Amino acid sequence: MTFETYPFEKLTQLLEGIEPNPEYAPMSLTIGEPQFETPEFIRRELCDAAALLNKYPKTAGEEYLKGAMLSYLKERFGLELEPSQLIPTFGTRELLFNFPQFLLHDETEPVMAFPNPFYQIYEGAAIAAGAKIVHLDLLPENDFQPVIDETKLSACDLVILNTPNNPTASVMPLEAMKRWVELALKHDFVLLSDECYIDLWLDRPVPSILEASVKAGNPTFRNILTINSASKRSSAPGLRSGFIAGDREILAEYLRYRTYVGCASPLPLQKAAAAAWSDSEHVEAFRAKYWRNFELAEEILGVSAPKATFYIWLEVGDELTFTRELYRRYNLKVLPGSFLGRNGIGEGYVRLALVYEEGPMREALERLAAFESEE
Repeated sequence: MTFETYPFEKLTQLLEGIEPNPEYAPMSLTIGEPQFETPEFIRRELCDAAALLNKYPKTAGEEYLKGAMLSYLKERFGLELEPSQLIPTFGTRELLFNFPQFLLHDETEPVMAFPNPFYQIYEGAAIAAGAKIVHLDLLPENDFQPVIDETKLSACDLVILNTPNNPTASVMPLEAMKRWVELALKHDFVLLSDECYIDLWLDRPVPSILEASVKAGNPTFRNILTINSASKRSSAPGLRSGFIAGDREILAEYLRYRTYVGCASPLPLQKAAAAAWSDSEHVEAFRAKYWRNFELAEEILGVSAPKATFYIWLEVGDELTFTRELYRRYNLKVLPGSFLGRNGIGEGYVRLALVYEEGPMREALERLAAFESEE
């Protein structure tokens, strides 16, 4: 199988040989990795549980971690799930890569759809599963929402949605989500919603596909799944804590599959993750930081804040030249949109990750504004 070069490797190749302006310290807005300190109470829980390294973790996850995740779903979305409707995972990257292979293994000619532009693991998973890919193009004229084409969807086995969206920062309304749930039931495809940015809302809480499933008259979540992660909400990507929740029949077989994958989370990490999922105050503090960063972006760049995430999908024209020259003149890296899309989607944009404290964030945005004023 042949995988596409990863976006950050493409960026390294694009910038190869360029000498950045030494008057500026290196800065990067490329990676969606929060640069805030992981809260002390999470780190303390991890340290206190270090003695548990002498034990093997269970693939299904410890009850205290599942309990914390189920409580989070109840408090955040009003959802009453049972333990059989949720599996803790080692982050969501491994899940997004191996779940399609599990689900599509027995399909003769599997078909998998996902947004375009996208998180590249979706594409890698489709390639590994031998699936035909259907792109759901996200275009400005449609507010970066995936257009429904039932002719194509009727042939799909797995459809991935991503809301709040990486990289466009678009948020799917609840009514649109209900429509996707109805389509999953009508055409009998599995609908997986990647909701790893769902707690990084700026104005008001944004909905989950599981809420939409209940409102669509599908309270057992047949064919419907969501995934979520503590990486963004808790500024703890190294914690590798995620989950998949929804259709219990699919999850029962997927859990059996996972016993062979060998990706159970170490017990100290599970202890720390349980603490993270059980607390919402620290998430509110991070949201305030992101809100301030978007205020800076509006003040300095004149761009409006999205409804969620920490991304700006900035229209720049020739995104490759923009990226090279910005790096050359101001020692600032951004990610070209064309590296995140296919068939021309993403061209003309760069993705900015506003993941720093206010001081360095202001400096990076001021460099960007100075560069734009020269163009």
